[in-house]
Amino acid sequence: MPYAHITGWGMAVPEQILTNDDLSKMVDTNDEWIRDRTGIRERRIVRENESTATLALGASLKALKVANLRPTDLDLIICSSSSPEYIFPATACLVQDQIGATKAGAFDLLAACSGFIYATNMAAQAIRSGSIKNALVIGSETLSRFVNWKDRNTCILFGDGAGAFILQASERPGGVYSAVMHSDGSGGDLLTLQGGGSKHPATEATIHQGKHFIEMDGKEVFRFATRVMAQATREALDAAGISLEEVDWIVPHQANIRIIEAAARGLKMPMDKFVVNLERYGNTSTASIPIAAVEAVEKGDIKSGDKLVMVGFGAGLTWGALTAEWTGPFPSKGHVHPEQYLIFGRVRSFVRRAIRFIEGIIFRREL
Repeated sequence: MPYAHITGWGMAVPEQILTNDDLSKMVDTNDEWIRDRTGIRERRIVRENESTATLALGASLKALKVANLRPTDLDLIICSSSSPEYIFPATACLVQDQIGATKAGAFDLLAACSGFIYATNMAAQAIRSGSIKNALVIGSETLSRFVNWKDRNTCILFGDGAGAFILQASERPGGVYSAVMHSDGSGGDLLTLQGGGSKHPATEATIHQGKHFIEMDGKEVFRFATRVMAQATREALDAAGISLEEVDWIVPHQANIRIIEAAARGLKMPMDKFVVNLERYGNTSTASIPIAAVEAVEKGDIKSGDKLVMVGFGAGLTWGALTAEWTGPFPSKGHVHPEQYLIFGRVRSFVRRAIRFIEGIIFRREL
């Protein structure tokens, strides 16, 4: 049975920074209040010409470059997002088209902030089953587009960004060892975005009622998160047969520093074992774990051979954890330049559209 190794990684965040001082000019808050309660100092916000798909594309190209893998070798693309480009088509399909991943299946996954763990586990299981060899897993968010900038309880939390992993099959032991996924829909009302779905489609009334903004019961979410983070970590480690003492790094969902500190206390682990970067990015939802992992690798903290746990929670309610041995790129000959495939992707997309146009003319004549 093949193992699913993480061989490539990349991240993309907007250049525009929104600091706590900037927010204090918009709502009744201040830098000290935000930092004390969340640990966040600033977050990245997309500009008008940026979107969930553009961030996903940027992170994906970097991951492919690290893995030295051609987009045409991808078998599967999963994009986890709570703020997809559209309800449909899937954001993953937009990325597939742009990078020229000609043989890849693509779909979006919605599990809120736990989504990247769910998606990575699904890709790893597909590899371990032998049905695919190469997968691209993306977490991409532009939650700033759904924030009520007059609500100081939510607008201080969320930021935009994307992270991506390449998973590849190998007979060498390592890579993703185990994962646990949980849900409890009875808490679905604790963190919601009601507008835009089939129950509350976009109308003048739903817009006036603010249903297209994020709503959260912060105290209840906090209590839930502090309970499940340590629990899920232990479950995933037990499933992998790994002890806490063997773990080099915990990569938690970057929601709130107090939640991460509570998880550290629950696991009786020092905070310096936890990868934390939320002070600069805020809560980027399903993108937070890959962004944190990518930065830790680029800083030289996470190294090949390290054992780590990724753990998160989110709306749904959902939560989960994944254990892995960090691998790094497989040895390969030559250098792949994934950005060059963007031209191929555009040409291919144009040709496909032209063929469908011609087929449409022929079909109408036959009728």
